[in-house]
Amino acid sequence: MITAGFFSAASALLIVVRSLRGCAAFGITSFRVLRFRTPPTKHRKAECENILLGFCVSHRGPNSLMAKNAEFGRGPAAVAALLMVNACGIFFSPALAQQSDSKPVVVQPGAPGMPTRTLPSSTKGMLPPASRADVEFMQGMIMHHAQAVEMTAMIPSHTQNKELHTLGARISSSQSSEINFMKRWLAARGESVPEPTPDMPGMNMTHSTMKLMPGMLTPEQMEALRKAKGHEFDHLFLVGMIQHHEGALTMVKDLFNTAGAGQDAEIFNFATDADNTQRAEIRIMQTMLEGNDKEKR
Repeated sequence: MITAGFFSAASALLIVVRSLRGCAAFGITSFRVLRFRTPPTKHRKAECENILLGFCVSHRGPNSLMAKNAEFGRGPAAVAALLMVNACGIFFSPALAQQSDSKPVVVQPGAPGMPTRTLPSSTKGMLPPASRADVEFMQGMIMHHAQAVEMTAMIPSHTQNKELHTLGARISSSQSSEINFMKRWLAARGESVPEPTPDMPGMNMTHSTMKLMPGMLTPEQMEALRKAKGHEFDHLFLVGMIQHHEGALTMVKDLFNTAGAGQDAEIFNFATDADNTQRAEIRIMQTMLEGNDKEKR
């Protein structure tokens, strides 16, 4: 006999199923979902059983144990009960309810063949040490990105090229966001965070003297870009930004060619994404440059 308590639990399950509707993993396409706000009637009980049975067959397949229960005359009630135990027992587990009131448990895996250790709940995770090459890459890339953002800031006042406006906005947005990410990464590891200024085109953080990162425009190139307008600005911007992006690719290549560098997951993902993005933008700018030069003729 299926009790009212069971149907309350079944109702909760059906609400969850409703939120997962359309998920390929469950294969639910056409079931009507019920939520009992009053004690279930005999009709509602039967309907609930049928919905659960349909869920069982669609999720587990017609040859599953749950489906065969129905085939051998054990009835949808037994199928529904089995579904509740096997598929959704975790929702109603007394053990989980008890755990929710206890302090979190921190477990440290042991070395191969060694047991795990239970640590105090006050234990805090520590970031793995970063290689010097990782730190210098992030510090240098902040300066590198800052110049690209400075270049894109000239676009609104120097050209009417709508295509270049769109490209510049995209570069400015993505590289500004990446600068913030790199600053957070350095700060979290207690490393110095460079603060770009208009008169600081780039710097090597391992030396006291300033120098340009690979691909960065020289002060002379930046000055020429500031003075240019229209088609001339478009040409200088595209040539300069292609050079700039190619320099970033060089920085990523140098990072991964350095022993022990680029192993940090965040560094690896960031450098890989930057490489892919900037390669794609180089191709776009090369196409734009060809079109701009043709118009100029």
